[in-house]
This record gives sequence, C-alpha cells and structure tokens, in this order.
Amino acid sequence: MTTTTLPDLTLPTRPSRLRETIAAVLVGAVVLVSIIGLDIPWTELSDIPGRVAEYLRLMFAEPSWEKLPRALFETWRSVSMAWLGAIGCVVVSIPLGMLAARGVGPAWLRFVLRRSFAVIRAVPEVIIALVLLTVTGLTPFTGALALGIAGIGTQGKWVYETIESAQEGASEAVRAAGGNTAEVTRWALWPAAAPALMSFALYRFEINIRTSAVLGLVGAGGIGTMLSNYTNYREWDTVGMLLIVVVAVTMVFDLVSGSIRRRIMEGGRARAVDR
Repeated sequence: MTTTTLPDLTLPTRPSRLRETIAAVLVGAVVLVSIIGLDIPWTELSDIPGRVAEYLRLMFAEPSWEKLPRALFETWRSVSMAWLGAIGCVVVSIPLGMLAARGVGPAWLRFVLRRSFAVIRAVPEVIIALVLLTVTGLTPFTGALALGIAGIGTQGKWVYETIESAQEGASEAVRAAGGNTAEVTRWALWPAAAPALMSFALYRFEINIRTSAVLGLVGAGGIGTMLSNYTNYREWDTVGMLLIVVVAVTMVFDLVSGSIRRRIMEGGRARAVDR
C-alpha cells in the first residue's frame, strides 16, 4: 500500500517591513518639521497665482526694447565670462582629474584630489564669487574666476570617472610593449577618453552661461547685474526684455553646443557620393 505525501501548504512568513516603515516615518517627520519651521503664510498661497500672472503681464505684455543694445553687450560679457571660466576649469581639471584616476596617480594623491573635488563641489558659485569680490572687486573677471574654480570639482570628477571607464585593451597593449604610466596615459587612456572629455567641456560652457546670469546678481557683471538693477527699480517692461534676451541666447548656445557635442561623440555622417 503506497502512502501519498501531501505538499507543505504552510504560508511563508511575511518579511518584516519595520525598517522601511521607520524610514518613512522619519522622512515624514523631517518634512513636517521643515514646513513648520518655514512659517509659511498658508492663507496667502491662494493669492500667489494671481500675483505671478500680474507680474508676467507687466514684464511681457509690452516689453521695452529701448535698452536692447546695452542688453546684448552685457550678454556678450556674460558669455565671455562663461567661456573664460570654462577654459580655466578644463585646463586645470583635466590633468588633476587624470591623476585622480585609478591606475594613473598614486593612492595618496588620488585621495587628496578626490576630497578636494568634493569640497569644491560643496561650495556654490555664488559663495565663491562673494569671497572673490573682496579681492578682485566688482569685475567680470571675478565671475570668470568663480565659474572656473567652481567647475573644477564637477569637471575633475567627470574626468577621472571617464578615465576609469575607458577600455583596458589599449592600456594593456601599451604596458605589454614596456610603456610606463605616463606613456599609457598618453597613448591609451587619453585617445579613448578625449571625445567624452571634450563633450563634458562644452557642457561645462553651457552650465556657465546659465550660472553667469546668477553671478551678475551679486555684482560680478554681465546681464545678471543689469537684470538686478532694473528689478530693484521695478522697471518691469525692461526686465521682461532682459529675460527674453537671456532665454533666447541660452537656447541658441544650448542648440549649438549640443550639436557640436553630438558630432564629437557620434562622428560625422557619411554622405552619399553621386557617380
């Protein structure tokens, strides 16, 4: 006589979600405390859309184009400031970032450089500009210098991450041929990483164009300073014109820079040849 063994129908124990629940409660408590600490006038929140619509009407219903030539000149100063900052950032961050990559610089130097990049990334461009203002004064050079210093942290991180993600086949070939670390960096790592690093450099220029307008608000010159002055005087028609110029110029440079970056990363398209 055969005995049939019934399958074990006992349900598994439900996994504990205590840790996730505690984390959610803590996050909710932090959000609640933050809202209470901000002292938000909740009764006035319903008036905000109407106020925003009113200011938009004042700025863009009939923008004043009288100051357009000066606005274009100040925009050019902002673009020049962004370009100089991007060049300075790239020139400094590429060699330092390569030394911070594994297999290139020694361990102690990688640690120092990576911590330095992290510290620079933690400081906003506006704070750096405010510190430099006491030394260099209210000049566009202050903005360019602030953009260059602030960009080193992010750009350096992009550089060593790009170097570390490069294909190792070329590096191993150079090492097998008797190449040292400098030769591996020159003939293997740099050719593999150069297109990505050039793309990142152009992207840094795009970021600097946007940030240069913000630096102008603290007196670093350019279109941001002009925008701050006319905002303080409540000349909303001129402010609207300035915002239109800033948006238009930023979009144009984004399109041009994006096209160049795609060309660098993807290469040129083959054109058909008529026979």
